[in-house]
Amino acid sequence: MKKIVLGLSGGVDSAVSARLLREQGYEVYGLYMDVGLGGAPEAQRVADALHIPLYIAHREQMFEREVCGYFQHEYQTARTPNPCVVCNRKVKFTALCQYADEIGAPYIATGHYARIGRDAQGRALLLQARSPKDQSYMLANLPRSVLERCVFPLGEAADKAEVRALARASAIPVAEKKDSMDVCFIPDGDYGRWLEQRGAALAPGNFVDENGKVLGQHKGLHQYTVGQRKGLGVAATGRLFVHELRPETNEVVLSLNDVFRKQITVSALNLCAPEYAESGAFDCQARVRYSKRSNAAHVTLQAQEKAVVTFDEPVRAPAAGQFAVFYDGEIVIGGGFIDG
Repeated sequence: MKKIVLGLSGGVDSAVSARLLREQGYEVYGLYMDVGLGGAPEAQRVADALHIPLYIAHREQMFEREVCGYFQHEYQTARTPNPCVVCNRKVKFTALCQYADEIGAPYIATGHYARIGRDAQGRALLLQARSPKDQSYMLANLPRSVLERCVFPLGEAADKAEVRALARASAIPVAEKKDSMDVCFIPDGDYGRWLEQRGAALAPGNFVDENGKVLGQHKGLHQYTVGQRKGLGVAATGRLFVHELRPETNEVVLSLNDVFRKQITVSALNLCAPEYAESGAFDCQARVRYSKRSNAAHVTLQAQEKAVVTFDEPVRAPAAGQFAVFYDGEIVIGGGFIDG
């Protein structure tokens, strides 16, 4: 029987994944990653109900450094962070691989909605899920060496309703547990208050127009992102958009024109299908945020894990710090963090 380590969070997706893996002939070992947010008792309850062993990996310090610290720093430098993309590579899948190595398990799994395929040479390919809930975007920062070990049992599921039905049929105790919708360490979604509690909130400053005219006072750069149009509190002859954040002068630039870009640069580029780099450039569909919307683009690779992304048509509000992901049909080519 093949050993596999499953990230068991105590939620319905990972619980159903455990059931499916056992049906597929795997010997399942659960891993709960403790990052100081609670939840281990619920994960243990699921593990007991499914009769699988559960190991608790204490990653509080790593999570604080690699995810919370990163999140804080990005906002303090007027960028828009993507903590899940960072956590998956630097914390979650690292912990899964480490534990799998310790117990001699060749495979790892999570409850993400994504799939693993194989190319003609037998190499792992990250693929979009069948479900509209596709989460391949969040996994595009993983290297192929990790993807070679991955199994995503929910990749073929039609939707979340099917997964919940499987949970009920198996009498899994968290079948009706609600989905987590926000950043896990900020469950109320109030990023500004979280930063203030850490003593990391930024000072108020001026709203200005594109010519530098002062329009009012903002509440701190961490409260805004490029393209934002709600909660500005500035009267104008039309709808205003956040056009630019200027940390060097502590200004938020507002404009009556929406924000569209024809070209962006990305750094810390990860190609989970590295063969696309062989010609130095490739065409793709690109997503500049976690959404279903993608845009036709041409990616030109540069030195030091950088790339220039040129879109066929301008895209709305690509924010510095967000993750741009490249697709070839259902294949995830990889992605990089938007510089500007």
